[in-house]
Amino acid sequence: MGDFNLALVIVAVVVSVLVLLVSVYLLVNYQHPDDANQAYFPKLVVVLGITVAVLSILMLPADVANRQACRKAVYNGACSLTLPMKTLWLVVYIVDAVLVFLVIPFAMFYYEGDQDKSVGKRLKTALIWVVASAVVCGLILGILYVVIGKVDFTVRHLSSSVQAFPNQFSGFSSSQPCIAPLTRQCSANTAPANSQTTWTMRATFPEYVVALTTIVGSVLFTIFGGVGIACLPLSLIFSFVRRPKAVITRSQYIKEATELGKKAKELKKAAEALHQEERSGSKGRKWRKNVKAVEKELLLLENDMNALEEMYPQGEKAEATWAFTVLAYIGKLVFGVVGLIISIAWVAHIVIYLLIDPPLSSFLNEIFIKLDDVWGLLGTAAFAFFCFYLLIAVIAGEMMLGLKLVFITIHPMKWGGTLMNSFLFNVGLILLCSISVIQFCATAFAYYAQATAAQEIFGHTLQSLRGIKYLYKYNVFQYGFVALAILTLFYYAIFGWRKRKPTGRFQLSN
Repeated sequence: MGDFNLALVIVAVVVSVLVLLVSVYLLVNYQHPDDANQAYFPKLVVVLGITVAVLSILMLPADVANRQACRKAVYNGACSLTLPMKTLWLVVYIVDAVLVFLVIPFAMFYYEGDQDKSVGKRLKTALIWVVASAVVCGLILGILYVVIGKVDFTVRHLSSSVQAFPNQFSGFSSSQPCIAPLTRQCSANTAPANSQTTWTMRATFPEYVVALTTIVGSVLFTIFGGVGIACLPLSLIFSFVRRPKAVITRSQYIKEATELGKKAKELKKAAEALHQEERSGSKGRKWRKNVKAVEKELLLLENDMNALEEMYPQGEKAEATWAFTVLAYIGKLVFGVVGLIISIAWVAHIVIYLLIDPPLSSFLNEIFIKLDDVWGLLGTAAFAFFCFYLLIAVIAGEMMLGLKLVFITIHPMKWGGTLMNSFLFNVGLILLCSISVIQFCATAFAYYAQATAAQEIFGHTLQSLRGIKYLYKYNVFQYGFVALAILTLFYYAIFGWRKRKPTGRFQLSN
């Protein structure tokens, strides 16, 4: 038993180091050239945020493995060498909440501050905004904790008369299972209906912080994840459908490039006008709306430029470039089909296991258990993959809604072209939704992850908190997730195959 726990600790340490190295690798390769050799504090926050988010997802499989260390224990003391998972869960999610609500906003305010101001003034402005936000959040959190920070457990009060302990047990059978004169009946069977009561106790403050953070994350996860679970594979498939079928002529290339050049000049003029308004101090609602509109038009312009380069490869290796383009679209189709299978499996599992009462089948739970029987870590790896897929779907959903809705700011992640503010935004979104993903997975895979510390936090305490429990009792988030996934499916079925029409002349709103 001790050897197994020691191996689990070693694996946990090695995986943590690997996750840190991967976080640094992603930062180095995704960062924009303009941020090279500068913005070190935001970069540190990004690495820390990615590491915490990934480790939080991996902790649920680790929690399952930690539970298995006690599978053959005869007494509780035999499990004293297991990892303190409940403490680790609370520490990770308190760090998660601090990063999301304090550190990342401070880094974003500082990074996006007026570059003409001194470092001290930018720090002061960022600190004022974060302190003000922290005071407001702290007051709201404190008031809610004092007023309704309690857990209501539904329990049944049982009592029985005193019976003499038997000298022999030969009289017990399926027809007489209890020490009582009643045949086939125990005190639990004969308890009246009014024996059910509510046991109320106050939740610990760390658990309450995790619970409220989970609620905020669950709202975002339901919206972005529900849209993303459908648009992630379908966008790849329809990208293949809308792919360029052949190389265009030089005259067509010149014509398209000229139109894009005109559009670029319009956007440059609009950006200069907005910068002038910012200098004059007139940064109202109209200004912010125009900034979002320009950002989206710039992203669409860049996508059009990339598409034009694909249709007319140039240079000595033009034929090889076109061949790689064709292979890339085939790869999108393959990954899209695989992703569609995973998305369908997710939605089917939610409907079969969570929304139908009683569940028709444990579905993916049984698959993970059978994979564990094949090889110890195979089911755990598949379990972790399904959880990570939800996080990727959240980012895909945010990107899609950011392009369609004006009030959502878009923050694209691009290889070698991601600015730190986009990095920070997406890391914050991942951190906020990672708590909800864990809670969602702990509920969806309750049979596979039973008797774990995550089940204790997310399955018992969270779903019994006063004022919050009804959201989980009636599966509000699960219904919203499935509904948005179906709506997104219909959207792609109607509009997904169409190519985007070029926009007209861009003008700032008055």
